[in-house]
This record gives sequence, C-alpha cells and structure tokens, in this order.
Amino acid sequence: MTRELEHEAEESLPEDDRIIGVAFRRSLVVIAAVATVGGLVAGVMFVNLRDDAEVAVVQRAAVAAPQSLAPAPESMPEIPFTDITLAAGIRWRRENGAVGDKLLPETMGGGAAFADIDNDGDPDLLLVGGESWQENPRRPSSLAVYRNDGGTFTDTTRSSGMEVQLQGMGIAVGDIDNDGLKDVYVTALGRNRLYHNLGGGSFADITADAGVAGGDEWSSSAGFLDIDGDGWLDLFVANYIEWSKELDLDLHFTMNGTDRAYGPPSQYPGTQCVLYRNRRDGTFDDVSKTAGIQVLNSSTGVAKGKALAVSFADFDANGAIDIFVANDTVDNFLFLNQGDGTFAEMGRALGVATDNNGNATGAMGADSAVHHNDDRQAIAVGNFANQASSFFVQSAQGGGFTDLANLEGVGSESRLRLSFGLFFFDADLDGRLDLLQCNGHLENEVNEVQPSQTYRQQAQLFWNSGQRRRAFVALAAGSVRDLANPIVGRGATYADIDDDGDLDVLLMRPQGAPVLLRNDQELDNHWLRVDLAGGEGVNRDAIGAWVELTAGGDTQLRQVMPTRSYLSQVEAVLTFGLGTTSSVDELRVMWPNGRQQVVAVRGVDRRIHVTYSPQ
Repeated sequence: MTRELEHEAEESLPEDDRIIGVAFRRSLVVIAAVATVGGLVAGVMFVNLRDDAEVAVVQRAAVAAPQSLAPAPESMPEIPFTDITLAAGIRWRRENGAVGDKLLPETMGGGAAFADIDNDGDPDLLLVGGESWQENPRRPSSLAVYRNDGGTFTDTTRSSGMEVQLQGMGIAVGDIDNDGLKDVYVTALGRNRLYHNLGGGSFADITADAGVAGGDEWSSSAGFLDIDGDGWLDLFVANYIEWSKELDLDLHFTMNGTDRAYGPPSQYPGTQCVLYRNRRDGTFDDVSKTAGIQVLNSSTGVAKGKALAVSFADFDANGAIDIFVANDTVDNFLFLNQGDGTFAEMGRALGVATDNNGNATGAMGADSAVHHNDDRQAIAVGNFANQASSFFVQSAQGGGFTDLANLEGVGSESRLRLSFGLFFFDADLDGRLDLLQCNGHLENEVNEVQPSQTYRQQAQLFWNSGQRRRAFVALAAGSVRDLANPIVGRGATYADIDDDGDLDVLLMRPQGAPVLLRNDQELDNHWLRVDLAGGEGVNRDAIGAWVELTAGGDTQLRQVMPTRSYLSQVEAVLTFGLGTTSSVDELRVMWPNGRQQVVAVRGVDRRIHVTYSPQ
C-alpha cells in the first residue's frame, strides 16, 4: 500500500498474479520509467529485503509543495470543533495487532457508522475494531455499539449481540427486510458478518443463513442500495487485494534499506467486488458475474480491482442507481445501471478512472454530491500522499466528468496529505456543501526519509465559498480548532448527535481511540433536517431518494445515502443549511421509484418526518 512506488504496474506487467521476488525487481523498472514522466514521492526508498533478492533502491528528488491557486476570501467563517470523546462517554480503543511485523491490514482500518438502531430518534454509534495476530491477545478489540443518550453515549456492546473478535474493516447499515429496524453488515479480513436487528438494541448473527459471509477475501467498504427498484435493499461489497500474512512477510518491504515497512498494493493481485441481490426472505443471491461488475485485467485476465471505497448515485440520470468504486493504484470503476439487472463499466469513458494524465491514483475514500446547487454531480476521491485529491465534476447533468481539483480549490491544499475518509456536508449551515478530509500516513517513521510527510496529519475542512471557480478554501487550523489536531486518520462519519441542527464528526484511527468532534459553530444560520421513511415499493430507509429544497432563491439537492467516506456510514437524516433565510419555499421528494411528493414546510430550525405517499 505504500505507494511511493508508482501505480501503473498493473496493466504493464504480464504476470502481476505471480507474487515472487522477481516481481518486485521487475516493478522497480516500471517505477523508474514512470518516475521519468513525473516523480511521485519525495525522497522515499523501497527495497525488497528477501534473503535471495537483489537490493535495489528507488530515490526521488524532493517535490516542492505547489502554491495555492487563489487567495482566501476576505471573510471566512469560524467553524470550531471540540473533541468530546471522553466527555461523551466513549472509552473504546481500536486494536490493530501491530507489533512490528508491518502487516498491511494493520494500517487500513477501521470504519464507523452513525445510525438510529434503537428507533429513539437520535443517531447511535457503531465502531469497527481489529484484533491481534496472536492467539491470546492482551488487548482484545471488537465491534463497539454505543447508544446515544442525547449527545452522550452508553456502551451497549455486550447486550447488543454484536460483541465479536475480527480483523474488522468497514460497516454498512440498512433495513434489509423493511421491518422498520436497521440491520448491520460488517466487513473484515476473512468472513464478513450480517446482524439482524431484533429491536430493543439486540441483534442476531444471520450471516450463514443470508449467504453473505464471502470467503477469505479482504473486504473493505460496503453499502446497501436498491439496484432493481423493487423496494428491497441489495448489498454491494468492495474487496481489496489478495493478501496473506505469509506473502506479506515474504515480500518484506523497506523505506530506508534496513527496517521493514508496509508494502504497496501493486505487489498483490486484485480481487472482484461482490453484488448481492435481496431475495426478500432474509437471504441474498450473489449476482456479481451476471450483473457485470467483475472486471478483468485486459493483459492478464485476472481480477483488476483493488477497491477501498464506494459511492452510489444515479450518475447518468436514467432513473437507476449506479456504483462508483475507488480503486487503489488501478483504474477507478463506474458501473452504470442498465435498468435490467446489469451494469456497464464506464470509468474511463466517463473520465473518472484516472487523473488528468491518464494515471491511476492511490484512491482511498470517496463521496459524491451536487456541490454547486445546480444539476451536476461531483465525485471526490481521497488519494495517497503527493497526489492531489481527485474532484471529478460533470460537464452537464448525466454527462461525463473532468477532474477539476485545482480549479475547485482542492488540489493544491490536498496534495501533500495522505487522505482516507472524506465526505461532503454543510458544516456551517450556509446552504453550500463543504468537504472534509481525514488524513494520516501509513509509516510512523516516514518523516525520517521524506521531510514533507508526517505520520499524524491534520484533517482538512474545505469551506465552500459559493464561487463557480476555486470555490473551496481550506480553513486555517485556528478556525476549526480540535479538528486540526494531527491524528492518523482513517474512517470518517458525521451526524447531529445533540439535536442542535449542525453536524458533528467522528474520525477513526487504525489503533487507539476514535475522535468525536462536536460542531460548535455559532453563525446563527437557519436549518432544516429531513427524515424520510419509505413505504410500499420503496425501501423503508428511503435509500436512493433525493430531496430538493428551494429557499431564498437557491435550490439544494441532497440524496439519502448513508454509504460515504471510507469504510463508514453517515446518518440517513438529511441536513439543509439555510443561511439567513427563515422560510422554505418548496420541499420536493423524489422517491427511488420515480414518484415525486411535495411537502409543506411550516417553520425552520427543526426536524421533519416525511413518509412515502403513493398519491
């Protein structure tokens, strides 16, 4: 995963499915060629230190950080976040098993989800743990379940039925049987888990009966969506690379020529994602092959994908939900839903597979949204260090994409960061979607060989100024307060945990405690929160529905889609910032089945509930 080695080896190596010592030496040749086109990482070395391997070192000249493309606006908001992790009652710590062997899964987890699993109206919190590689770990970690008690949390893991040891990665939440209770799916290195919500905060493991355990894959992100419009949630599972402890130890990577380091994904074969169709009886069919989501390397015929994040939306405006997959060091995928149960992979054709130079990036987290309050969608992707975050923007509704990271103001400020979780949300309730990135490196010694990098990195909040070009401006550390405290960031999620209208944030680390950040903005902007519930022909969670709100001459468009960021899920309730506008002109719900419903809004600064009506 340490991509100071370049990325295009996948397509150029005829035997990328053979992971042997010579494969690494062959990759160095490819890397050197790529480096002549444009160096990726400043001053980093990688060596395969197998006993029978030739010692080869790759070094690159330092790359200066690019200048900011535009000056900051004269007046930017203060959006302070306060770390309330301990004060809120969260004392769980994630274990990743790291003891010095530098095994790649240790640094890739984990995820988190905000979801109202007990139906009391506020978002509860689920955290995905890892585990020790040892048989008798000293500090076991598991899934953690925290009940929200109005802004503080109570650990209910033991009574939930979800206390389990696993090398966990991601999490997805959705009502698979339309009984009004949210169920939970957890991905892992090895067997995944599906927990059925029994009510009262209790869950039952139905993985085997449901048929969604998977095999020995390394699963990453997952999400629920209705692929066929039948009103029942299907399940998409992203898988990363073919990995084993023995293979990882055998390859033995280093940055400084001596000490072991985490290796790059280019040294491992890719895998296939999995799509499960809901049979409506608590079980699922694996339709991956017939649905067309399996992508092969054109040179080798082996699986191409190395998926870490997913984003679901109707990108081509045909009324069916599509799937974007962020792949690490190989082309991203965009699966367009053909409306007949099949998908067509169109990532390159639509401009989201690579950067503007045609090179694959080290893609981790992903999210999509309508960020300019028009009809064009954007897909944001967090990339590896010394690669700017991707910011793909449609030329027109339903059209192709162009990476406008620099023109939107994201590129320059994100280039030196190693970004995992990221998401769009309206942090200051001004009616425009901002962008948050959670950052952190893989190697705690990286600064010794690359002065521009640090292990712990500040999260970034890109404020949306509303301009058509260079709209996003990275807020200074003093403006966001504890959000800027450097951490080794991974998963990221948000919810209004204290019912005050603004969105609070939680950031995950591969090892140690999560960071719960309360949004303490005091800008006096108005807001409206919209909670949807489906009915006959529409999944109960209303996942995939769009809500269009018009107020003060502006129209905002938001999608009910908890699957966002990296390995994580955000709350399903939609938050609309209104700025100084104190009334809503129109609220229109576009349900997943195509029906539209206009809702009367009587007052702002409150939460409203909308239930599907077929009339």
